[in-house]
Amino acid sequence: MELKCYLFPGWEPRIRPAAQHRKWMDQAPESFPYRCLPLGIANASGWEILSPCGFEAEWNGGIAPEDVVIRGDLGARADDLPQLLFGLGTFTIHIQGLFRTPPGWNLAVGGPPNSAKHGIAPLSGVIETDWSPYTFTMNWQFTRPNLVVRFEENEPIAFITPVPRGSVEAMEPRFVPIAEDPELQAGFLAWSASRNAFQQHVRDHPPAKPTDKWQKSYYRGLMPDGTCPFPGHQSKLQVKAFANPELAGGAREAMTRPVATRPYASAADEQTLAKRDWLLATQQRQRALSKAASGIFRREHLSAEEFLDRYYAPGQPVVLAGEIEHWPARTRWTPDYLCAKVGSREVVCQDGRDSDPDFERYKDNHTRRVRFDHFIDRITRDAGNAAYVTAYNAGANAAALAPLDADIGRLDKFLAPANGGHGGLIWIGPAGTFTPLHHDLTNNLLVQVVGRKRVVMAAATETPDLYNDSHVFSRIRDVTDPAIDLTVFPRLANVTFHEVLLEPGEILYIPIGWWHQVEALDFSVSLTFTNFRWCNDWYQGFPK
Repeated sequence: MELKCYLFPGWEPRIRPAAQHRKWMDQAPESFPYRCLPLGIANASGWEILSPCGFEAEWNGGIAPEDVVIRGDLGARADDLPQLLFGLGTFTIHIQGLFRTPPGWNLAVGGPPNSAKHGIAPLSGVIETDWSPYTFTMNWQFTRPNLVVRFEENEPIAFITPVPRGSVEAMEPRFVPIAEDPELQAGFLAWSASRNAFQQHVRDHPPAKPTDKWQKSYYRGLMPDGTCPFPGHQSKLQVKAFANPELAGGAREAMTRPVATRPYASAADEQTLAKRDWLLATQQRQRALSKAASGIFRREHLSAEEFLDRYYAPGQPVVLAGEIEHWPARTRWTPDYLCAKVGSREVVCQDGRDSDPDFERYKDNHTRRVRFDHFIDRITRDAGNAAYVTAYNAGANAAALAPLDADIGRLDKFLAPANGGHGGLIWIGPAGTFTPLHHDLTNNLLVQVVGRKRVVMAAATETPDLYNDSHVFSRIRDVTDPAIDLTVFPRLANVTFHEVLLEPGEILYIPIGWWHQVEALDFSVSLTFTNFRWCNDWYQGFPK
């Protein structure tokens, strides 16, 4: 089935697949809300429509439309700003796009699920988009007066989900005694007993690992007896992005999420350093004048010449889609397949990372040799940042992982032939692996084969404000950590960050010097390449 978004000239809607993650869920102790699988599935069950500009809104408590005031950011187009139509503390956002669903399907429109915004609430609607030649709007209503509410550029302003028309009315609801279904009753009683026993065990013997503090039967699609009767159980969604993003310039920026933007203020005392920092900051702000120069776009079918001219030579990141769909690894590399191919061969991994906040700086302290099948069994059972096969281990693992080489295709448009193989450095780990903020001394091509990764990036010109204290590392490990004290790291407020959700089959070009941190959202297998067709040995001049 197709969900089409028809565009008139000048329409540039920014639409992206919704993410499973929410900031408040990330910040909860032990990320507890993610144990509720229905929350995560709801989060990702559709597409987010993003605001094309930043703006503030304020309501004085009156009933007239003009009792709401909208203030757009500098440079915001009038057509992109909300309109005042209904009154009673509401404003209306016109959605650029004429959507067409398959026959018999509506489009439900509302706010991002499980994502509250202080002082204001999204209103919901259902549109018959299988026949209507009309566009629709998204509406928000204040819940308290005299409060300034801010929407950032690229913040989700609407959430769309196709729903079959008539399905609710077709239902015949009724209350039924549980005894009418003995099998269901027995399953419930068995689960209830096992839950009580499990919770008592946790109280008597508190587990050391957060993942051992909750039962995972529903999450894994298991019955109380451990069987899996329903193969269609979903523990995650992979909603597809809208094709042909070049038709909607704004849609290409759906991968970019500004985290913080502030006026630049250099902290350097020496005149030479102050001049250097001033120049870097000026270049960064000047690029920000153009979305094409400062955004991180998603491109398909890019030629080698265009990649060189627009991204590699200028040092501009880009997400490349559709380049590795022919690789056997894309469909084969499940945990079971990897175990079958590599078996009990010994590999080198990083282990005990979760016990050392500086695990990335002192990688040699965490080097361990393990059987590959034991490693895969461990990381498929336990999420987290403890164990990870990384690019740092690639040389030691080349022979053991050689059976996987035949599943890796070529990227001749971008890469030069490598001596003795494909040239890729492999990463294998569970959901929750994390690489702290750093930059590399080469241009990198990060190929996401299996699972998803969240990459937070900042331009190389932001270096003066990123507390680079040793080699390629920052004193700040995680820029999304809500506990960061800006009185200790005040210059961090100057930095514009971009968040990229890298889906399976996508490639992220990370230019030399671009700061980035990487988190795996699922069981993940990635490859990094540095053997580009063009010069990539700039590290030779790096000051020691």
